[in-house]
This record gives sequence, structure tokens and C-alpha cells, in this order.
Amino acid sequence: MPDSTTRPELVGTFGMVSSTHWLASAAGMRLLERGGNAFDAAVAAGLTLQVVEPHMNGPGGDLPVIFWSERLGEARVLCAQGPAPAGATISRYRELGFDLMPGAGPLAAVVPGAFDGWMLLLRDFGTAQLADVMAPAIEYAERGFPLIPEIADSIAEVEQLFREEWTSSGELYLADGVPRPGSLFRNRALAATYRRIVQETARTSNREAQIDAARDSFYRGFVAEAIVQHGGLITGDDLASWKASYEAPVTFDYEGLTICKTGPWGQGPVFLQQLALLAGFDLEAMGLGSAEYLHTVLECAKLAFADREAWYGDPSFADVPMAELLSASYAEERRALVDDVASSELRPGSPGGRPPRLPFFQPAEPVPGIGEPTLRSGDTCHVDVADRFGNLVSATPSGGWLQGSPVIPSLGFPLGTRAQMFALDEGLPNSLAPGKRPRTTLSPSLALRDGEPYLAFGTPGGDQQDQWSLGLLLGHVHFGLDLQAAIEAPAFHTTHFPSSFYPRRAYPAQAHVEGRCPREVVEELRRRGHEVQVEGDWSLGRLSAVARGPDGTLRGAANPRGGHGYAVGR
Repeated sequence: MPDSTTRPELVGTFGMVSSTHWLASAAGMRLLERGGNAFDAAVAAGLTLQVVEPHMNGPGGDLPVIFWSERLGEARVLCAQGPAPAGATISRYRELGFDLMPGAGPLAAVVPGAFDGWMLLLRDFGTAQLADVMAPAIEYAERGFPLIPEIADSIAEVEQLFREEWTSSGELYLADGVPRPGSLFRNRALAATYRRIVQETARTSNREAQIDAARDSFYRGFVAEAIVQHGGLITGDDLASWKASYEAPVTFDYEGLTICKTGPWGQGPVFLQQLALLAGFDLEAMGLGSAEYLHTVLECAKLAFADREAWYGDPSFADVPMAELLSASYAEERRALVDDVASSELRPGSPGGRPPRLPFFQPAEPVPGIGEPTLRSGDTCHVDVADRFGNLVSATPSGGWLQGSPVIPSLGFPLGTRAQMFALDEGLPNSLAPGKRPRTTLSPSLALRDGEPYLAFGTPGGDQQDQWSLGLLLGHVHFGLDLQAAIEAPAFHTTHFPSSFYPRRAYPAQAHVEGRCPREVVEELRRRGHEVQVEGDWSLGRLSAVARGPDGTLRGAANPRGGHGYAVGR
């Protein structure tokens, strides 16, 4: 491991904000410095991310949040994953000629959840006024923000699509040709949408009533009207009848920490299943970054993600055997499948003796890359916040990518494409059904120590989120790395199991490692049967993390990969 990091781990006592974009981190800190708490800061950062990372998320997307409320004295999950429209049935898509759910366009849309999620979090746990929290996002959309190269590249790769088919997207993103990296970009339509929402809430001076009025503007007002007119299956009733909700996290105790994740409507429990398997190995004796260490973590990931494919889905519709999947006896049984040779099979287990059943997926030739929904890969954002009051927030907004669906002209943003994660096979935990949540990949993480808030962390990356985040936790817990060093450790993952994204390809036995991984480790992994793809030295993951010590000391760190994730704090 390197003796130093590219950046220091930040230490302070006032507040920490870490995210995938420096402008979002700055927006969050702006709210903290004006007297707000972690929830105010997270919402300001999240709304800003919708503006400055439009290739990663948007108002038409989705949002899970895991947080610790000092007022409640407990951890909670906010689910803002919108469900399938009432008209979205398997028979309807079969009639339209689909064998798999489409990966792009209005037919891949579910009810957009992110906006209601942010507003609910602000209303119930924040302290700031709506206008103050939305101000940074409006300013960047109206006055402009510098385009990072990835946005310009995304637009360039879908230029023809925007010019010939999605002309509303072309009017916004190609008004002066393909924009240059570093140039100022303005989304005045989105600024006008946000500004109108704020103006429509000004009829009352009550803070909570203003926030509820903003929710009404989006889901029952002018935004909803534009969404319905845009086409697809979403109706006004779909929008008006849905609200974000709270629930208890799924937890697992590991090395003195209680790890909190979403329920199986997301892939979050797969993180816990990996921990349950790894608890039976002496990782410290293997050594961080050794071939034995990587092999063991990769093989445990394959087993856990195979269970994700067979058993996870919206628990309001599916009987997910969560207790059995996380039990010690089940982990012991599954752990026995790990040997010295890389598995090339997808091997879900039989919790409680129930036989597994896998959805249809596409096998693929072993080539590098992560399957994503359209011509240009989409991705995700992340933000973590810790404040001086004891609150901790971890959020992973995503969806509504500029390259996933055509822009709604009057609103300045497209709908999401999360419905692509449903199966069109009947009778599976993740089978499509009206009002059902797709099994999302979005997976924020929270860790408690002695029942108190300790660590909030996460990353973009689709199916890889709960592999890269796992690497951070293992490096921190087993090898004593500080947050920045744990983020910067050479990353790795497997694409052995089916992708959650269209066209759901799987790459059996394939492993991806950063180029900084020692050559002898790569050679040993290949000798054991792994199909190793060596990626760029700093190419895998965009991790963020904040932590709170028992003495109130706050710490923050962010990923240097890509050059635009930053932590701020004092």
C-alpha cells in the first residue's frame, strides 16, 4: 500500500460534506455554515447534483437514503424509489414485442422518486427554508456550471440520437453544438422549473406547508402535467398517489460495527451477505491486496450476488427470506463453496430449503465494461454528511440521465429508466407488476459503533456499488486505513453475475482490477481461473465517506478518481 494519499483525510468538529462533485459538496457546506443541519446540507447537495451531474442523475430519477437522526436516536431508511405505473404489466410489454424490459426511453420509466424523497427528508428532519435549500441548484442551472469532461463525452456519444430522434434533448444540450469540457453550461428550463416550484410555495409562510406545496407542484401540479403529456405509461394518478416513505434498515453486526442497508427492494443486503461470508475467513492474515485476499472477496461476492438475482425484490410483493439469507448457518453452508479455483457458475442458494429460480439474462463474450442502459453508460451520484449535532446522512441519487430518455422540454430534464431492472418472467421476486418497486442497485451505507452513529459511505457504480464500498470498509476495519487511504486503495470487482441493466449480460468468472494491482497478484488470479481485465490505474469507483468519533470529531474523505469528487469540512 502507498505510504501517502493524494489528499488528506479531513478532520474537524463543525461539519463534513463529501460527494461526487465539488459544487455539491460546497452547496452542502453552505447550508451547514448558515446554521442548517446534515439533512439541510444533504438536500442542498442532492438538488445541486441534479444540475451539475445530469449524466448521473436528475429530478426524474430515484433516491435511497440511510441516516442517523440524533433527535430520534436511531437509524432510518428513506425509500424514494418510485414504482412501476399502474399500466405497466408483463402482458403489456410482451404485446409490445419485448423479451426484456427496455433500457431507454419513456417505456423504461417508473414514477420519479428523487424529488419527493429530498423534500420529505427536508420537511421531517431539516431546519432550513425551502428557498434557501434550492437556491444553489437554481443558481448553477441559471448562471451556469463548468462541464466536466464526462458530461461533454456523454453528449458527444449520443449526438446523432439527439439530433435525429430525441430532438428536445438536442435543443438543450446541442444548442451551440457539442459543448466543450470546462465550458459553462446553463439549463435555464430546469432553473425555471425549480424557481416556479419555490414561487408556488410562497403562498404560505409555514415551513412544512411550503415543502408540502413543493411536493404538490411536482406530483400533482405543473410538473406532473408535463410528465403525463410526455408519453409513456405514467399517468396523473400514478404520480398523485405515490409518496416516499421511511422504514427500518436491514442490519448485520461485523467486527464491532452494525452495518445498516436498505431492504431487498434494493441490492443493499448483498453487502451484508458478503460480510456474513467473509466473517469466516482470516482476511488480516491474507494481507490487504494479496491474491488470496482478492480471490476470497471475489468468490464471496459471486455467491452473494447470485442470491440477489434469485431472491431479492420489493418485499411488499415478494416473500424475501431475509433472515435466512443473513443467518450464520446459511453463511457457513455457502462459505464451503469457496475454494482455491474461481467459479464460473452462477450458484444461488436455497435458504430455508426453498429452490432458487433465476430470471432470463443474456450471456456475453468476456469484454471489459459494465452493461448500462443506452448508447452511453449512465451512472450515479453519492453524498455523505455529518454535522456537529450528531446527525449522519448517506444518500445515493441516480437515474434520469440525460442519455437515458428524451428531455421534457418545459421542465429541462428527462425521466428515469429504472424499470429496466424488472424481469419480464412471471413469478419472480423482481418480476414486473403495477405499483411495484424495481430492485435498484442504489446502495448507501451507514455503520454504527456501540449503537452510536459512526460512518456514512457509498459510491456510484451500479452493480459494483456494494463491491467497491465493501473494499473501503474492509480496508478501514481490518487494516486500519483512514478513510482517504481506504478510498484510494486499488479497487477491484467481478462482473460474473447478470447486470441489473439492459441487456442484463453476465461475464462468468470475470474480474476487473485497477492497473496499480501488482502484476504477480494478477498472474496468480489468472492461474486460479479468474478472467482478469486490468483497468486504468485510477478508474474504479467514486467513493465518498464521512465519520463521527465518540468525542465529536468529524472526518471526511472523497475519491480522487475522475478529479471532481471532493470532501469539505471544518
